[in-house]
Amino acid sequence: MSDPVVEITESDLPQNLKSLWQKALSAVEVKNYGYAISIIQAILKEQPGFLEGRKVARTAAARLQGGVAKKKKSFLGGGMSGMKLAGQAKKDPLGALIALEKELEKEPFDPGMNDVLFEAALSLNMVETAAFGLETVRSGAPENTKLLHKLAEHYLARDLPDRAAEVYNTIVKQNPGDTDAVKGAKDCSARASMKQQKWGEDASIDDLKKNKDEAAELEASGHTAKTRDQMEAKLGQLIAQYQEDQHNLANVKQIASLYEQLEDWENSHAFFAWAYEISNQDVTLKNKARIMKERAEDASVQALEAQLEADPNNEELRAQVQEIKQSRAKEAIADAQKRVDQNPTDPQLRFELGTALFNSGMFSEAIPHLQQATRNPHIRTRVLLTLARSFDGKNMHDLAIKQLSDALADLHGMDNTKKEVLYEKGLIHDKMGDQTNALACFKEIYEVDYGYRDVANRVESSYSG
Repeated sequence: MSDPVVEITESDLPQNLKSLWQKALSAVEVKNYGYAISIIQAILKEQPGFLEGRKVARTAAARLQGGVAKKKKSFLGGGMSGMKLAGQAKKDPLGALIALEKELEKEPFDPGMNDVLFEAALSLNMVETAAFGLETVRSGAPENTKLLHKLAEHYLARDLPDRAAEVYNTIVKQNPGDTDAVKGAKDCSARASMKQQKWGEDASIDDLKKNKDEAAELEASGHTAKTRDQMEAKLGQLIAQYQEDQHNLANVKQIASLYEQLEDWENSHAFFAWAYEISNQDVTLKNKARIMKERAEDASVQALEAQLEADPNNEELRAQVQEIKQSRAKEAIADAQKRVDQNPTDPQLRFELGTALFNSGMFSEAIPHLQQATRNPHIRTRVLLTLARSFDGKNMHDLAIKQLSDALADLHGMDNTKKEVLYEKGLIHDKMGDQTNALACFKEIYEVDYGYRDVANRVESSYSG
């Protein structure tokens, strides 16, 4: 066996590689998968034991390929390239790992290439990386039961009967007549149960009772977790279960919800997105993932803006904030347009698209969508307000006033919505030089809410003038 390579996590990366890793994750978020893969390959040249990097690279490659495995004519799909890599893996496994990433970028599920990855990683004592190679086959080409048997044996050699049982069960689904897999699944399940409950020559009734009590305590924490410590303890338990079975939808949803409660928006988004992938395309989970992503992005922008406020002369940071905002605006428009294309008669979706366009300063493009959205009486006031602001953005002040007057006609009690509409109308009258009507709007608010924005100053200064 060659000199071992230490398998590391994100926290073990040098600072310069952590920055690259964050760029790669950001690229994945905006679906720039090719760029993300190129960054990760650079990281892996420096840190071949960074398993999480390989996982993200493989996921990105799979999405580039549409998430399906290509059918290959030969076991080593790369032909001579594959044969050369297999030979290289025996002589120079570390070099083979670098070369393999290039091949797996093109064909992430290729059984032969992933088998070479398994052998190269194992010779370097990278046992988790080796398992990942064959787990990729299990995910994308489960019909290759020969390699799945190899994976199960790998887990058994590491005394992981629960994982081996899962692999054998996958084999049985592919080939119910595989008697070795049927027997392996039963034997490994039994071994896993014995290992979990500490059944053996030195086990005792007290051991078993202690295990049950601990399990009950953990289960109770899931229902009563109110403090941060309790939530984090429950999360640790659920993450351990997730590492054993990443397709348990109920578990993934619990993890996503706990991250949401902990206001860890990035991780919550990741798990809600994965929950959507493994569900029957549950639209609720998709929307939840989108909301978590927006909150994560909001938090990131707010943190950068706070840095900018503390260092207002940092033009590089200012440009970064502007770039992020523009990128988010484009993405919001694209997402809203996609939803409108799917259901063009929905006024709510038209409003969302119109708002996204307005927020990007695309007033002319926003107007027709907002006009269609006025058909929904439940959102009509908000639509008219945004429509008025769009007209105002085009310096079409008379049309803006008309929208706000229509909105006020539908409003009666002086709630926050009416105050906002009145205030906007007052501002536009002021721009038009119509001080009388502007002051009338501000006074109407002043009479019921002295502290609303700057209306007190506007009204009182009109008397002193």
